[in-house]
Amino acid sequence: MLKYENEKRISCAGVCIVELSERKRQILKVVVESYIRTAEPVGSKAIAAAMAGSVSSATIRNELAELAEQGYLEQPHTSAGRMPSPKGYRLYVNELMEKQRLSEAETERINQALHVKMEELDRLLSQAGRAVSALTRYPSYITAARSGAETARRFELLSVDEWSCIVVMMTGESRVKSQLLRMQLQVGTDQLPNLAAFLNSRFTNVSASEMNERLMASADQLSPQLFLLLSQIVAYASDTLEAAGQREIFTAGASQLLKLPEFRDADKAHELMSFLSDSKEDLPIPEANRQMEILIGPENVSAALKDTSVVVAGYDIGGGMRGLIGVVGPTRMDYAAVAARLSGFAEGLTRLFGKQELPPKEEP
Repeated sequence: MLKYENEKRISCAGVCIVELSERKRQILKVVVESYIRTAEPVGSKAIAAAMAGSVSSATIRNELAELAEQGYLEQPHTSAGRMPSPKGYRLYVNELMEKQRLSEAETERINQALHVKMEELDRLLSQAGRAVSALTRYPSYITAARSGAETARRFELLSVDEWSCIVVMMTGESRVKSQLLRMQLQVGTDQLPNLAAFLNSRFTNVSASEMNERLMASADQLSPQLFLLLSQIVAYASDTLEAAGQREIFTAGASQLLKLPEFRDADKAHELMSFLSDSKEDLPIPEANRQMEILIGPENVSAALKDTSVVVAGYDIGGGMRGLIGVVGPTRMDYAAVAARLSGFAEGLTRLFGKQELPPKEEP
């Protein structure tokens, strides 16, 4: 208990938690920010210089040893300086990191990246992802998804001949989908309007799963020919709606990893680049509607991300849709700068989708 006499000890559920002294917090902050800049372990002399000589090198060495013992710092080998651990990064992000504001030049770059026509959502997302990667110098990913299940708003059936028809479906998002269906049993042209009316009364504004439930309940209400055609239409509609509701993820800038000291090992870089390309569906996508989330090292579920950090920001598209934009980088990521830039992009996307306008420039 005497070892950390300047620190408070808090008992929580029988676990003793050390609340760091102000001096230790300052030293930890210097170590994190220096390591972010240089990717090199930080020694006591560099820390003393950063603190303008207010603390002696001997005292700093003692504090570094205690911070390492408490799990906030790591030492790659005996003669080296210290580097932050995931626990140290977490304390820095939660309590020590200073919020950054975007410069006028950065705001202008974000606005230019988002200045595209709105009718092409995929193109906008892909372009925004590339711009985020270029601005942060880390790989990025971006996605948009509906908050609820997609549904059909209206059906039309167009006769081609007695053995085929075209099903036209308008979704709740006012997109029109169509498909030529070959009938397994012959259906008269005059029967199609009645089947379309049945579809519009029973199979609109419901989810794909509920469509299948209603199909089974309709077996005794239609002739075998019409029920078989109805089954084909419902199968096509449910597959189309499920595909429309899936989240598409765009990634960009995986090659940025090759510029980072942490990924000089070709195998390590290849593993993460392959994950970003082939397993992007496993990238962190928080379900909660949070504005910003930072996952550090082992806080990431995927094994491929255990030595990286991920910063994700949310944005609103409107019409029941929301999106997420994030970056993947080393644990020594410049969290404050990345958080500021991602927030700028997220706010810009929200304004762009909601009001068809770009965010105003901040005053210098």
